[in-house]
Amino acid sequence: MKIIVTSLFVEDQDKALKFYSETLGFVKKHDVPVGEFRWITVVSPEDQQGTELVLEPNNNPTAKEYQQKLYAEGIPATMFGVENIQTEYERLKELGVKFTKEPTNAGPVTIAVFDDTCGNLIQIAQQNNLNN
Repeated sequence: MKIIVTSLFVEDQDKALKFYSETLGFVKKHDVPVGEFRWITVVSPEDQQGTELVLEPNNNPTAKEYQQKLYAEGIPATMFGVENIQTEYERLKELGVKFTKEPTNAGPVTIAVFDDTCGNLIQIAQQNNLNN
């Protein structure tokens, strides 16, 4: 068994697709109309056959409340891995991304957290070499 799809609630699917593809650099894999919404997935350009991230509309009151409470508590909705967190942090800041936590050593990983402009906090993490 393996994870093939995971969802992230977003306030606006078009805005989310633009942010996740143009700003973060993910690749759109699917964009299919489903009623009043769309089935939109993005993937890593480095693993286009890998796990898909669904940009799920938060039109359900439970989904909206869940998303808002995570955000209010400062809890990231998901985490993405990066090779060099400082480089990625600087690249995203130059693109206007707002960070709520700058790169911070957390033992086995260095983490940073940013606002995705779609109602979520997203954590990025770089594995630290613990042998040094």
